[in-house]
Amino acid sequence: MRQVEWWHAVVIALAGLWAGTINTVVGSGTLVTFPVLVALGYPPLVATTSNAVGLTPGTIAGAFGYRSELEGQRSRLIRYGIASFLGAIGGTVLLLSLPQDAFETIVPVLVLLAIVLVAVQPLLTTRLKQRTVTRESSPLLYFLIFLIGVYGGYFTAAQGIMLVAAMGLLVADSLQRLNAFKNVLAAVVNLVAGAIYAVVAPVDWWVILVLAVSSTVGGLLGAKIGKRLSPTVLRGVIVVVGLVAVAILILE
Repeated sequence: MRQVEWWHAVVIALAGLWAGTINTVVGSGTLVTFPVLVALGYPPLVATTSNAVGLTPGTIAGAFGYRSELEGQRSRLIRYGIASFLGAIGGTVLLLSLPQDAFETIVPVLVLLAIVLVAVQPLLTTRLKQRTVTRESSPLLYFLIFLIGVYGGYFTAAQGIMLVAAMGLLVADSLQRLNAFKNVLAAVVNLVAGAIYAVVAPVDWWVILVLAVSSTVGGLLGAKIGKRLSPTVLRGVIVVVGLVAVAILILE
């Protein structure tokens, strides 16, 4: 572990603040911090693992900020959380056993598909509502949450966009509540992955400390911003940030 130079710490802190904010509102905060760490000279694997551990407090803070949207939803949170927990374990195993660039070609496609689903979600949910009485849970929903957990444990970027897209199609609920669920599930994935990486993978604890503090502030700030956005504006933000994320992933 190397000592972080003061200007490196400032850059990482600013990136962590923005990542914590955007993770809570939309997702894809990793696409801010990961390139910054690599640009500062950290090896990609160390950047990935340190980023996952360091951003975990920010995702927890974001989930806490959305707690009012989740009153009375404990049983659903537990069920969804178990699927995310199991997926996160699978994702961390993949990261530690597969070549790091194994998902590089498929990730932009997955993110782009999620963006399209978020954009057309109001139309699709109207159609699906005519066929389904209640849509708080289904085998397909749990399977998708599990798969997104695998992806999130492997490479956390844009898992929030994917979660909102999947739940938006299969769960009859408001976009703000879906965003609250997204924050909790992303926190579960990051917490599991971060705990495993902290024990068995190479990490930089100075980077983790800076990211943990700054992303926590960002997570609380993001909750205040996200809860004030209308569903239309929130959906627009998700689409725009998602398109930027796809562009970054393709150009990397």
